Amino acid sequence: MDTMCQSLKEKIPYYFWVGFYFPKGEHLELGPSRGPLACSQIPYSGVCGKVAKTGKPIIVPDVDKFAGHVVCDPRSKSEIAMPVFGSDGKLFAVFDVDSEEFGSFDETDQKWLQKILERVFM
Repeated sequence: MDTMCQSLKEKIPYYFWVGFYFPKGEHLELGPSRGPLACSQIPYSGVCGKVAKTGKPIIVPDVDKFAGHVVCDPRSKSEIAMPVFGSDGKLFAVFDVDSEEFGSFDETDQKWLQKILERVFM
């Protein structure tokens, strides 16, 4: 996971922060990541929390317009978050990518991140 974060952060210029959050009781806990310091724990609100609750990816063009957004770094402007499921079909983690630019992510990012996650975790 750490290598995946490092590779994506280095190779894709608009990937400002890349990392994993793991469900831990009442919150999500920071796992391997690359980029500036992030929140070590976040509630089940905001982008990652919604992904954890629904099990569906989310693309957010402007994080300030997302109800309940958790601000870990005010430089983040857009975000994509993807669920990661274990072999048992249960949510294992949330993979999250932030950008310093508005509207950085689209369905192409989602498609390729899904392919990468499937290769790494299956």
